[in-house]
Amino acid sequence: DVCSSDLGFQANKAEVMDGRLANYRIVHFATHGLVDRTHPQLSGLALSLYDEKGRPIDGFLDLNAIFDMKLGADLVVLSACESGEGKLVGGEGLMGLTRGFFHAGAAGLVVSLWSVDDEGTSELMRRFYQGMLGSARLRPAAALRAAQRSMILNSRWQDPYYWAPFTMQGEWR
Repeated sequence: DVCSSDLGFQANKAEVMDGRLANYRIVHFATHGLVDRTHPQLSGLALSLYDEKGRPIDGFLDLNAIFDMKLGADLVVLSACESGEGKLVGGEGLMGLTRGFFHAGAAGLVVSLWSVDDEGTSELMRRFYQGMLGSARLRPAAALRAAQRSMILNSRWQDPYYWAPFTMQGEWR
């Protein structure tokens, strides 16, 4: 199953943490990523900060919360700026969002290595999912590569700024 997009007020921390995401093979976060390279535990994803009545809610999915998630996903896509960044911690490796999602149970991740363009990212993700879920049924790494190559061949999107930030980590087959 693919988790349908929760938009607006339903894209909040409580919904993400309620355990239902464990039932999906693919989980996609299209949001703002915040990476703190000095204190990686302060990194996270910005979700809805208000409920449907306009009341403020905790909408920051920080690294500690991500570590507490229970996922069974084959793939988590973090369509957010710098979502693949972190801090290299001696004896521990890279500490960041990727580590948290792997700990939560994701087999593979698509993440960005620097700030991304919203429109270009949307186009890349459209092509990525078309390759993965369309008639070609490509594995995630192959679908990402095909999406990136197709953007290189398009004069509108050929600049690496639009397609190069995203990489596959974890299970690539």
